[in-house]
Amino acid sequence: MFTEKFHCVQLRPTSGYTTMPGSLPVNAEACWPKDVGIVALEIYFPSQYVDQAELEKFDGVDAGKYTIGLGQSKMGFCSDREDINSLCLTVVQKLMERNSLSYNCIGRLEVGTETIIDKSKSVKTVLMQLFEESGNTDVEGIDTTNACYGGTAALFNAINWVESSSWDGLRGTHMQHAYDFYKPDMVSEYPMVDGKLSIQCYLSALDRCYTVYRKKIRAQWQKEGIDKDFTLNDFGFMIFHSPYCKLVQKSVARLLLNDFLNDQTSINENGIYSGLEAFRDVKLEDTYFDRDVEKAFMKASAELFNQKTKASLLVSNQNGNMYTPSVYGCLASLLAQYSPQQLAGQRIGVFSYGSGFAATLYSIKVSQDATPANYIPKSSVDDLYEGTWYLVRVDEKHRRTYARRPVLGDGPLEAGVDVVHMGLAHEHIPSPAKKVPRIPGKADSEAVAVSLSNGEH
Repeated sequence: MFTEKFHCVQLRPTSGYTTMPGSLPVNAEACWPKDVGIVALEIYFPSQYVDQAELEKFDGVDAGKYTIGLGQSKMGFCSDREDINSLCLTVVQKLMERNSLSYNCIGRLEVGTETIIDKSKSVKTVLMQLFEESGNTDVEGIDTTNACYGGTAALFNAINWVESSSWDGLRGTHMQHAYDFYKPDMVSEYPMVDGKLSIQCYLSALDRCYTVYRKKIRAQWQKEGIDKDFTLNDFGFMIFHSPYCKLVQKSVARLLLNDFLNDQTSINENGIYSGLEAFRDVKLEDTYFDRDVEKAFMKASAELFNQKTKASLLVSNQNGNMYTPSVYGCLASLLAQYSPQQLAGQRIGVFSYGSGFAATLYSIKVSQDATPANYIPKSSVDDLYEGTWYLVRVDEKHRRTYARRPVLGDGPLEAGVDVVHMGLAHEHIPSPAKKVPRIPGKADSEAVAVSLSNGEH
């Protein structure tokens, strides 16, 4: 994590846990990281400076204008040999070396800065050069930018990550330094693009993210006594960052290729791998532009694409690449074409990619509706405070009816706690943001029922 342009801090909890937090029960709060904070800090400043007393003379201003009026003795500056990327490279490497840290032990690196030398490519991706020898590319975090506050926001993000289930979460991330698509011209919206390299980066990131994700899922399953490999079939749906729709279809084929090469027992004449044995010994890194491999696996994955991914391309097909919101436009497209009942319980795989480059593959589990239709709560209202409004029922159109426990002085509590008068169900209730007056009931000792609905959609 960086503060401003040249501070670097290492975060970790001073008391840890041995179990992944995401697998803990709700009541196991004592096992979460505590006292998360800064255990090491590195600061770097330029080797050149301007003496402010000399600058007062040079500028022809009164003596003391800078040294007394601003309280400034010297002012550091960078030559054209240094920029935000080089400053951050220096401070990260010094922090790692001074604290004898291995690049393999880093799970998140976030940059806080206000200096932008590229409108697309992040400083973080440049820093990934330091991780190349270690082979660790599963490093989350990216740049956080807002004037002098970027460093604080980055610090908070890093602390929140350590304290959350994402600390050792089931996400597969790959970040690497490349100039595939970037925007170094501050006065132009047009990028510099290496089309072939961009496709290679996208597909290689997909390979790496999927590999890391599968390993994490398999490790989690083994803890739960499940001995099997994760495959594309374990996703109910699979959505992707969509620069153009054909690349998404090729990406589904790419995941099937990964599954095929990972499954050494997949000799199956009639199954999904039928006719693919000729590709058993190919290496992933040699197949980015192999037309034979691409054609064979696109054909083999055609039905998977139709079942799991095609619906997500509605907006992409009609609108084109939306850049940052692209993958979430795919999610919206998917949600718009299936009912809640069809989606409930499904695991949606999500592959997010940004050039330069950074990528993560994670999954979303679609839960059941929080409250089903035709529902009557089971909990007793006896434990509620007097004057508390409570849910009475949800009807077949998900319209909710509420009642209020009487306030002391309105009459005997026991006389009205469970009494609901549906005849008052359509009485107008002001917005919760405004002061809500007590609505008189039919009798002071009776509870009042009110139906609140956002309409029939």
